[in-house]
Amino acid sequence: MTDQKDASESTQKTAHELRPERVLVIAAHPDDADFGVAGTLAKWVSQGTVARLVCCTSGDAGADDATIDPLELAQTREREQRAAAAVVGYEGVDYLHRPDGALLNDLPLREQLVRIIRQFKPDAVLSMDPTVVIHERGFIQHTDHREAAMAAIDAVYPASRNAMAFPHLVNDEGLEPHVVNKVYLFFTDKPNAWVDVSDTIETKLAALREHVSQLRKPEELEGWIRGRAVEEGKEIGTAAAEGFRYIDIG
Repeated sequence: MTDQKDASESTQKTAHELRPERVLVIAAHPDDADFGVAGTLAKWVSQGTVARLVCCTSGDAGADDATIDPLELAQTREREQRAAAAVVGYEGVDYLHRPDGALLNDLPLREQLVRIIRQFKPDAVLSMDPTVVIHERGFIQHTDHREAAMAAIDAVYPASRNAMAFPHLVNDEGLEPHVVNKVYLFFTDKPNAWVDVSDTIETKLAALREHVSQLRKPEELEGWIRGRAVEEGKEIGTAAAEGFRYIDIG
C-alpha cells in the first residue's frame, strides 16, 4: 500500500501558478470564453491581471428560431456578454462583427486581431485549441471556434511581432510590433496545465447565467460545469480546475 501511495503521489500534477499581467482572450462567439476560461480569468483578475475579451462574431446565428431578426439577436448576445464580462472583471469587450457560422481565418480577421494585440499589448493570449475537430469527450468543435483560434495563433505568431505584417499599422496608426510569448488553448484534448479555480467556480457560473438567451436547461448546465471542474481538479488535487494546452513560445 505504501508503494502504491508513493507512486500515486509522484505522478500528481501541480497547479499552474503563472499569472500573466495582461491577458487577451480571443473567442468566436459570446459565451465561449465564459464556458472555457471564466474561472481562470476571474482568479487572475482578482489578483491584479488586466484582461480584455475579443468576440469575433456576435452570435447572430445562435438561435433555434429561424424567424428571429439576426441583428436583434446580435444585440442581445452582445449585451449578455458585456454583463458576463463585468462579472468576470474584464476591462472591456471588442466585437469584430464577423459572420457567425461563416467565420474565416482570413487576412481581414488577422488584421483586426493584430491591431488589438498591438493596442492592448498582452503578455498572454487565450483562445480555443484549433487542432481539435472531434474531442475525445465526444463533442465536435464548432468551425467558428477552429477558425477564430487559428486566426488568434497566426496573429500572435508571426503577425503581431512582424513589422512587415500589415505595415500600415505601423506607418499610419503608429502601432509597433508586439511580442506575445504565452498562449493558453482551451476546449482542448491535450491539456498540460491546470489552473485551480476552486475559489472562482461560482463566479464562472454567475457569468454563464448572464447568457440567458443561450441557456435552455440552466440547472443541468451548472451541474455539468461543476462536474467538469471537479474532474479537471483531480489532475492537480484541487476541488475545481480549468485545463489548458499551454505553449511558451519565448
